Amino acid sequence: MIKFMSIASGSSGNCYYLSNGNQALLIDAGIPLRSISKALKDQLLSVEGHVMGVLVTHDHADHIRTVGSLGDKLNLPVFATEKVLNGIDCSRYVDSLPMASRRMIVPEQTFALAGFDITPFPIPHDATENVGYHITAPSFSFTLCTDVGHITDTISHYASKAEYLVIEANYDCEMLLSGPYPPFLKERVSGPLGHLSNQETGDFLARIFRPEMKHVWLCHLSKDNNHPELCWKSIEYRLFNEGIRVGKDLDLTVLKRSSPSELYTLSGD
Repeated sequence: MIKFMSIASGSSGNCYYLSNGNQALLIDAGIPLRSISKALKDQLLSVEGHVMGVLVTHDHADHIRTVGSLGDKLNLPVFATEKVLNGIDCSRYVDSLPMASRRMIVPEQTFALAGFDITPFPIPHDATENVGYHITAPSFSFTLCTDVGHITDTISHYASKAEYLVIEANYDCEMLLSGPYPPFLKERVSGPLGHLSNQETGDFLARIFRPEMKHVWLCHLSKDNNHPELCWKSIEYRLFNEGIRVGKDLDLTVLKRSSPSELYTLSGD
């Protein structure tokens, strides 16, 4: 049974768990190791002997804060592009990542880990480099896209292939416009290397939806510029206008920013 859990999803830290039932991987590690361990322990799981490695999307602190500890203390391999590995080395928020734990990956070159085939793909964002992950197993496909400045053909390609999709819906346009951020930060968030709004994510999902898509999780909501109910309703309404019925045609879930989701069992049928 393939299982998925969001351990944290927000600007204060991100971490996701995916398992084939025997082995598992983490995507990003931007929260303390004790928080990761507790979330797994609460599900009768553990990092040691079960998690085979960490996939890193990009080198912002809320995604990499604990990768050094995972590599050093638990000897876990950390998979990232060459530019992101260099960015980790330059980050003042991360403990040193041992050379023995480094695994360099290349966008759109598939590799294997924890019983999955994994294809990283480029995502525009104002980091050193940013990738999403398309992860497959027999009769199973999963894609994660976070910190998305704007939608590209490459993102559309991998997202549209997923039965299970984790996609950013960072901000509500009106909340950002009227909120406390200074002008330069509002421009950064809404710019082509920033984040996706609820409207942009809803439009994107309406465009790429196909009957094989089973569950969409909305991730990386802003604490100041979004609200879970507003996010869900905005995207549910956009899909409804396209004739896509949430709860019947697909499931739609907003992930919590700083606490774990339930442990989902994903069917590959």
